[in-house]
Amino acid sequence: MFYYLLKYVLLGPLLRLVFRPRIEGLEHVPSSGAAIVAGNHLSFSDHFLMPAILKRRITFLAKAEYFTGPGLKGRLTAFFFHSVGQIPVDRSGKDAGQAAIREGLGVLSKDELLGIYPEGTRSHDGRLYKGKVGVAVMALKAGVPVVPCAMIGTFEAQPPGKVIPNIHPVVIRFGEPLDFSRYEGMENEKAVLRAITDEIMYAILTLSEQEYVDQYAAVVKAEEAAKTKERKFPRMPLS
Repeated sequence: MFYYLLKYVLLGPLLRLVFRPRIEGLEHVPSSGAAIVAGNHLSFSDHFLMPAILKRRITFLAKAEYFTGPGLKGRLTAFFFHSVGQIPVDRSGKDAGQAAIREGLGVLSKDELLGIYPEGTRSHDGRLYKGKVGVAVMALKAGVPVVPCAMIGTFEAQPPGKVIPNIHPVVIRFGEPLDFSRYEGMENEKAVLRAITDEIMYAILTLSEQEYVDQYAAVVKAEEAAKTKERKFPRMPLS
């Protein structure tokens, strides 16, 4: 109930008024049945804009930190994500990927739309990064199509660290559904999963026209953070 209250009364009209998003290819999103919508992830506002414009309800796998933040802001964020039916996923530990896949398959088993960001985290610089294979596993196990989606302009509207968004034009572009039924029963083949994921990321890249980086975003973030730390606190030479 709260999901539809936000979508049609409280948040949705405000988002449409402020961002005035241009929607392209909405007809590619199935009107019924299970499907995965796989998109790039440029901004915190992505979580709100896509659900606001879709005719169907979509459930995202959201990082667990959104549900455990401290203070009033943390409680409000957790309340929001719980209220709109988003699913917390713990991204730490070796079993994190399997937990996300289980949760995603649960959504798809109810013939619902599942939203996922194959990069696994927000882009910190506006580029598109290598996708993780969990989206391929879910597509094969559930036997559902994958609809590529590109969020364009949300990085400029709300880059990392910015709380109040800028007024900036936004385009949400959907591509034709990708059918991977030819790989049925091959969800344990690493080469197949990599090929499917790369095909999905290429479809997103074609829609978004971003610069592509053939590395995982989390790895690049960690490397850049380490370099920044080294510059601030250089190692002293041993005497």
